[in-house]
Amino acid sequence: MKSTTTTSGRILLLMLKKLFFNAKVILFIIPVIMTMGIPSFAQQPLRDAFPFDDFTIREEMIPMRDGVRLYTIILSPKNIKQALPMMLERTPYNAANTIGGPTANMDVVLGNKYIGDTFIYVFQDIRGRFKSEGENLLYRVPRGNFNKTNTDETTDAWDTIDWLVKNIKSNGKVGVWGTSYPGWLTLAALRDPHPALAAAVPFNPVVDVWKADDWFHWGAFRATYGFDYIYEMQTRSDEPMKFPHNVRDNYIWTLDQGAAGTGLSKYLDKRYEMWARLMENPAYGPYWKDVAADRWFDAPPRIVPTMHVHGLWDQEDIYGSPAVYATMEKHDTSNDRNFFVAGPWYHGQHFADGSKLGDISFGENTSKRFREDVLKPFLNHFLHATDEKLPAPVTVFETGTNRWNTFEQWPPMGTTSRLYLQPEGKLSFTPPVAGEKTTDFTADPAKPVPYAPRPNWAIDYDNPTSIAKWRRWLVEDQRFVDGRPDVATWVSDPLTEQLTIRGPVLAKLLAETTGTDADWVVKLIDVYPDDSQENEMSGYQLMISADIFRGRYREDFEQPKPLAADKALSYTIPLPIANHTFKQGHRLMVQIQSSWFPLYDRNPQTYVESIMTAPEKAYQKQRHRVHHNPNYATYLEFNVYRD
Repeated sequence: MKSTTTTSGRILLLMLKKLFFNAKVILFIIPVIMTMGIPSFAQQPLRDAFPFDDFTIREEMIPMRDGVRLYTIILSPKNIKQALPMMLERTPYNAANTIGGPTANMDVVLGNKYIGDTFIYVFQDIRGRFKSEGENLLYRVPRGNFNKTNTDETTDAWDTIDWLVKNIKSNGKVGVWGTSYPGWLTLAALRDPHPALAAAVPFNPVVDVWKADDWFHWGAFRATYGFDYIYEMQTRSDEPMKFPHNVRDNYIWTLDQGAAGTGLSKYLDKRYEMWARLMENPAYGPYWKDVAADRWFDAPPRIVPTMHVHGLWDQEDIYGSPAVYATMEKHDTSNDRNFFVAGPWYHGQHFADGSKLGDISFGENTSKRFREDVLKPFLNHFLHATDEKLPAPVTVFETGTNRWNTFEQWPPMGTTSRLYLQPEGKLSFTPPVAGEKTTDFTADPAKPVPYAPRPNWAIDYDNPTSIAKWRRWLVEDQRFVDGRPDVATWVSDPLTEQLTIRGPVLAKLLAETTGTDADWVVKLIDVYPDDSQENEMSGYQLMISADIFRGRYREDFEQPKPLAADKALSYTIPLPIANHTFKQGHRLMVQIQSSWFPLYDRNPQTYVESIMTAPEKAYQKQRHRVHHNPNYATYLEFNVYRD
């Protein structure tokens, strides 16, 4: 009996040891497997299915040609009676965020991105972001001198589309779309389009981050804007992280930092590779050219039907859409593949309520009208191969009169006019002939002109007050700076008849400075009557087109040069496009200043090799002089249309 008991005990002990060993192995294997790229949704799906759902969710890790797998969500309507096309959005902003709150209805899940139950909706995290594998690089440059791998955003788009048409039941057609960075990714898919790619809609895309999108505007650096974005995007790959500002007014905080390369850089380490790119490339060199999307289409292999969507008051990427439209338009010989739309919107407002922006009302929900009457017919035509009528090649909203225009091309043919600065702060469409020859003002880098009424909050999309201020700053009443001694102003007589301008606005500035560098901000403004029928708008100063230009790039964007002090020099400053009517009784105004802070970094006004590392002693008060006389005329040029 004793012997039997001992043998049984030994057997039990061996069994327990084996179980313990297996448990340890399991406990060891689980984290190892988790680090090998097995998708987290294998353990926890994005969302449980419910019997009353009107859609299904499928999650996949789609392999790229180099073996990296990208997390992808596929939303399909239930009870499909016909093969459907797919709409693909590739994003660095978390594909899982596209799935809204607890609801069984796909239209509620997708919100204003829902364009009907006749599409399959696909969302994908790009490399190294959230649930996708691989290394993330902001605005990953195409293969070539700055990307020696065999992949880029174009190949990833190709490989994704190829997998989708082979593995998802559909009609074999795919559309790509996206706003801002996803708009840039949409354009990347068009560089070498997959045969199944049948339509594209880049909304407010980032196109050229040096000329006048995101990082720079004509050489002037958006320092804290870039800093906050890069910190949020590159601190962690699985979660956005906001920089903890200890001073809420960004005007004060940024002023205290000094030059970007010495002040802001101290908060960043090697994780922030894009910040290093910015510090190393303040001029328009080869790197920025490779990233610039409008340069990708000089000789496109195929023109995919594309609708370029632009916001007339886009506070982030106001250059891109018109630029890439113009490049692709050269290849659309039949005028039925390349479309342009411009609405009275902030960045991304096409997917929000488009009834108003700031204090400016538009008389209707312009965004909803666009989505229903322009966007959906375009997508139906090219993705469903229906005979649904295409929208006009160009559809633009006319601000001032609050009406939609359609044209065969953008800009439409018009009469080129020049609006001249005159003595005594006047404006007119005739060159100056006599009187005061110049207007002077003194710019002090220690007291820069704010770009919007203070406090200038850090841009925080999770803070409703902050993001509302950011979205409306281009339509703020400019009376908040009118009258400052460092803002020069010219204004016309009241118009006796309405005046419409359409297309690009160009400033031809003749100016001098006592320093050896300077920034120039030029603003075209619609001044409402002092006793307006819209009482709350009386005297309102509405910016129609405005931008900044860094003087050192006057001759060459790639090779900065000091300005000759006390010498009148010519500057050609491109301003954003407009489609605006100045009503009878309104006046035109031009404001010129030398800072737009803290959105743009301060120019020290004495030439240094790189403003990114300008020493404090370089920041000097200087006198600026704008010329407006027969020999040295300053004017704005644009196309005029009179009804």
